[in-house]
Amino acid sequence: MAEELILLDFWPSMFGIRVRIALAEKGLKYEYRDEDLKNKSPLLLQMNPVHKKIPVLIHNGKPICESAIIVEYIDEVWHDKSPLLPSDPYQRSQARFWVDFIDKKLYDTGRRTWTTTGEEQETAMKEFIEILKLLEEQLGDKAFFGGDTLGIVDVSLIGYTCWFYSYETLGNFNIGAECPKIIGWAERCSNNESVSKTLPDSKKVFGFVQELRKKFGLE
Repeated sequence: MAEELILLDFWPSMFGIRVRIALAEKGLKYEYRDEDLKNKSPLLLQMNPVHKKIPVLIHNGKPICESAIIVEYIDEVWHDKSPLLPSDPYQRSQARFWVDFIDKKLYDTGRRTWTTTGEEQETAMKEFIEILKLLEEQLGDKAFFGGDTLGIVDVSLIGYTCWFYSYETLGNFNIGAECPKIIGWAERCSNNESVSKTLPDSKKVFGFVQELRKKFGLE
């Protein structure tokens, strides 16, 4: 039976990006459907009735929701190529810890760098850098969080880097000056075709963020 894969997504989503990179790492073909989040499709509402959010991977008619869960699912089903999770149970638990850390900390803090002003924005910028510095410590001298090759932590984090330009421009701070290891890591990740062909252009993301700011009355 032929595998049918459909991805319901939204192009600038760092959560969708990680799923697209995982699919590319496995060399999987799929149908991509970009959702209008202001007018969600009946299929999205049917496939994710609880959260009604992207991304959703539909595998032979069955939905898998929540990006971190989707990436693990992809790795488990297509385990014969480009493993993303370590084989060692302890290392696997540590990778899951850092994916959870990224999901709980980075999104909201990054968002506050461009949705707030004044003291609140200043706090968000400091917190964002602190989070990245913690991740730099975890990276250490390794090429990737997964060691010598891309792993699930790399795949989970790299989607944020196409938002860095927006965070820096609107928050008036410099990630590279504060966290050079993260920038070097991002450049190494981009040497992988799965990453370079998936990440949207940072200036295009910035245009999207500016549109949102206008809608929020921030411009």
